[in-house]
Amino acid sequence: MKLGLHAPDFTWPNGPAQLGPDLARAVSAADDVGFDRVSVMDHVWQIGVIGPAEHEMLEAYTTLGFLAAHTSRVKLLTLVTGVVYRDPGLLAKMVTTLDVLSGGRAMLGIGAAWNEEESRGLGLFFPARAERFERLEEALQICLQMWSGDEAPYTGRHYRLGRTLNSPAALSKPHPPILIGGSGERKTLRLVARYAQACNLFPSPDLERKLGVLREHCEREGRDYNEIEKTVLYNFDVGERGENAGRVVDDLGRLAEMGFQVAHGNVRNVSAVTPLEVIGRDVLPAVADL
Repeated sequence: MKLGLHAPDFTWPNGPAQLGPDLARAVSAADDVGFDRVSVMDHVWQIGVIGPAEHEMLEAYTTLGFLAAHTSRVKLLTLVTGVVYRDPGLLAKMVTTLDVLSGGRAMLGIGAAWNEEESRGLGLFFPARAERFERLEEALQICLQMWSGDEAPYTGRHYRLGRTLNSPAALSKPHPPILIGGSGERKTLRLVARYAQACNLFPSPDLERKLGVLREHCEREGRDYNEIEKTVLYNFDVGERGENAGRVVDDLGRLAEMGFQVAHGNVRNVSAVTPLEVIGRDVLPAVADL
């Protein structure tokens, strides 16, 4: 099993003035100890399950560019981009740029968006849910077309592109992997089966059933279920001195038995860096062969 560091919270002890150096130190440590990927949320305000809206939040792709400069190995992605926050042609260009400048380490994490409060607050486009899913499918088609080298026009219900030129091309082959976030059984998991290389599910009692639904969609789409990387959110709390590392290993073992290949989440007290070192020493070697 592979592990991912997710950074959903930028209200760190030393404040905004030191956030750059502190964040660089943390992601560099994650890179060094063996994390497979690093992600950030694509929000402009903090979300309620993490903290008040007024807490610090960084723009996602600016942050990923910064993280690329302070890492050399980990994959970089949003978990996940709200499709309506950026037009698809620009989004494909942004992910391509990240991929080129990071040496082929970008992934596209994407979903249908949900945070109406921040969207209305900052004047971001936020149509009804059904339209957001329609736009999500068109955005996936546009990104794949741009990454294929096809410069033909694209005409969809919501997006019209006159020439899908994308130069320089992404370094990742055949293209930056696409991860679709969300566990909706009728739409989201169908789009995973049709377009994505990975999915990300929220931890819940029905995880195994969600994977079963994804398998059914793959069968209908003629897709090999085993081609899709299954990732799940998991918050890492190894304790101040690593006293919880064994429990974390056990949890990851159960997730691996269900079929998950990546556990991806927040690391408690990450700004101290020590928890990352504990994970590198006590957790990663224990789960590497799961």
